[in-house]
Parts: sequence; C-alpha cells; structure tokens
Amino acid sequence: MPQNDVAPEIFKAYDIRGIYPDQINEAAAHDIGGAFAYYLAARRIGVGRDMRLSSPGLTEAFIEGARQQGCDVIDYGMIATDMLYYAVCRDKLDGGAEITASHNSREYNGMKLVRKEALPLSAEAGIDDIKEMVLERTLPPSEASKGGLERREILDAYLEHVFTFIDVSRIKPFHVVLDAGNGIAGLVAPRIFERLPCKVVGLCMEVDGTFPNHEANPLLEENRRDIMERVERDRADIGIAWDGDADRCFFIDGTGQFVPGDFVTALIAESFLHRQPGQTIVYDVRASYAVKETVAKYGGTALMNRVGHAFIKQRMRKEDAIFGGEVSGHYYFRHNFYADNGFIPALVMLELMSRRDQTLAELVAPLRKKYFLSGEISVKLRSVKQAEEKIRDIARRYTDATVYSMDGISIEYPDWHFNVRPSNTEPLLRLNLEGKTPELMAKRRDEVLAMLRS
Repeated sequence: MPQNDVAPEIFKAYDIRGIYPDQINEAAAHDIGGAFAYYLAARRIGVGRDMRLSSPGLTEAFIEGARQQGCDVIDYGMIATDMLYYAVCRDKLDGGAEITASHNSREYNGMKLVRKEALPLSAEAGIDDIKEMVLERTLPPSEASKGGLERREILDAYLEHVFTFIDVSRIKPFHVVLDAGNGIAGLVAPRIFERLPCKVVGLCMEVDGTFPNHEANPLLEENRRDIMERVERDRADIGIAWDGDADRCFFIDGTGQFVPGDFVTALIAESFLHRQPGQTIVYDVRASYAVKETVAKYGGTALMNRVGHAFIKQRMRKEDAIFGGEVSGHYYFRHNFYADNGFIPALVMLELMSRRDQTLAELVAPLRKKYFLSGEISVKLRSVKQAEEKIRDIARRYTDATVYSMDGISIEYPDWHFNVRPSNTEPLLRLNLEGKTPELMAKRRDEVLAMLRS
C-alpha cells in the first residue's frame, strides 16, 4: 500500500491486526500511536512488543506517534501481552499497547490496546474512534512539547507477582513438557520453571519471529502435534503450550490428549474455591456443564457471560469474581487486576495436581467420562443476513428449551445444550455443543449442523 494509506480492515472488534507491510506498516503504526494517545488524553502510556521481525520498527513508529501528541512513553521492550497488562496496572499508566499479532502466522502484526487498569479497547470503545481519526486524517497536529521516553524492565517484578498465586513449597517434582511455539513464552517460562522442582523438557523455546517449527497457535491441532507426541512418548505428567504473545495457556494430559479450555476452567475454579469457598466464577456461553457443576460442587457461584475479554473483564469487575475462564484459553484473575494471564494457570494447575497428588490425566479423567463436547465447528454461509435467519430458525425450533440470547443463541436442555454465535467479521456461524453421552452429543450435533447447512 502507499506509504500514507491505512487499510481499514486492520481495525478489528478487539484489536488491530493485518499483514505486514501490505496492510499495516510503520506509517500506520505512527498514526495509530498518535490517535491512541489523543483518544485516551493520555499523559503516560506503556508499550511492549512481541518477537515478530516487524515488531521493533512498528513499536518505534507507534511510540513516536504517541510522543508527538505530548504523551510520555515507557518502553518495556520485548514482553508478553499479559506483562504489558501488569505493567499498566502496577505503574498506574493511562494505557498501554502491545505490538503483536498474537497467534497469527509470521506475516501478520498489529496491536492490542488497553486503557487505565488494563481495560481493553474494542470497536465500540475506542478502536472505531482511532480508526476514524486515522482514516479521515483528523488527528490533531503534533504538540509543541514532545513526550518523553523511558525504557524499563518488568520481568523480575512480574515473576514475583505470578508466584503470589501459589505456594511453591507444595509443588511436586512432576515431569513437564513445555512448548513456547518460538513465542514470548520462551523468555518467561524458563524463568518460572527454574524455581520449581519439576523435570522440564522444552520444545520450540528459542524466541524466533520466523516461527521455524509451527505457528504459535495451540488451538489448531497441527500446532500441538509435537507436544502431544512428546508428552505421550515421555509419559509426562502434563504438557503446557502458549500462543505467540503468551497471554493464553493450553494443556496436554499424560495420554497426549488436548484438555479443552472449559475443563481447564472447571479445574482452576475448583482450586480457587478450595481456598476461598463461596466466590464467584465467570465463564463464557460456549462452556461445558463441567464448569457450572464443578463450581456448584465446591460452593461457588457460576455466572455465564458473553465471549470476549472486554465482556469477561467488565463482568468480573462488576461481580468481584475471583476467576474467569474462556474456552479459547484466556483465564482471568481478580488479583491480577481482573486481566487475563498465560502463566498463572500453569502454576495453579501444578499446585492442584500437587494437592491432589494426581497427574493432569487423572484430574481430567472424571470430566472426560461425564461431559462430551463437539468442539467448535464453523459453518460458512452466504451472507450475514442468512446467519441472522439461521439463529431465528433455531429459536423457533427449540421453543421448549431454556433459551439465552446474550451472545448469539444458547439452547439448554437438562442433558444437552449448545451455543451458536455469529462471526464479527464474516458470514460464519460457530457451533459448540455438549451432550451427557457421546451418542447424544453426536446425534444432536448432526441435527443442529443439518439445520445450519440446509
């Protein structure tokens, strides 16, 4: 694209992301940095970046744009996204930006933007305003007094923070396999596990923005094949993988099987409720019955919520929830400023395994025997209008069910339930379904898919 043009499609529902340099480049980053600082009326922000080859240049341009609006900037260097959240809260900043494309492949880059207290910007709250300023070229002229620039290290303080969530002395010497996907976890995970008595095998731990082994997106099966095979071969007690910017955490049990995010949410909820009974847990509409039934078993209150970190964080603050979890691998903690974190879940899971004296496979086994999940299935449609019609068709068909419409449509019966959500960006519906038996799950999954595809 020409140097001063910005592709409008880089402005997403929850972040800014596109192909470098065709859709997003240094000129775009400069203008976005200026618009971000102006939108927040920020006096001081923090900026971090991931390991992508384009991140240093984009970071420098973003910082320069913010400084030209008179905003002071703290450059935290190469850090995980959740470290940026921590820095914004700890240092009481007006906002922050992580230069990252998260789990996307190496040709992408972008930004995750937050305001005070690491509250996320979204299309409805900030990103569309920034988009308009950048595309319409309405950004105010540079301030006469340019903002300052400071470089600061945050890793040591961050490590002390995440270790406050567990009692390290209780951790048993488990055999652990880690896969950083050549992402930022390669910087952080070794520093964490050097404090633990575990036997550790590391895969793809070298921080490398070319991603020479596989994409840093463990939600896709092809990207977790290496760790699944290694865990099974070594008969390890647990496998832990992270996405590119390390704000999401994924687990493999000792049989080499992926552990769904809703099962992880249920187990982490159990851990918190064991220590603090009666607390509130927030979970997303796609989740297994395992979450609400586990929370009830351990005396907590489970609240279902819309998908997306902006909505989860807002609800957790409103309800003062101690923990929140999403199927996608985002886990949120009250004592982490209600923000998501990619390393606290790993520590809490190891502590739960230690307290119960069980491997991850043993922890998960009762859930696998009781709850049967379809996984997320996407159905492509002709248009957004057709997607809306399909949701109305579902509501008309399942009138005898309990129906929720907080995020797409959720249909609930005593022994099976499902959620269908539209995509934010394309004519696509996403189905997540669960049954109390594998036969019931398969039957109802096929029934709903036939309706969506008809």
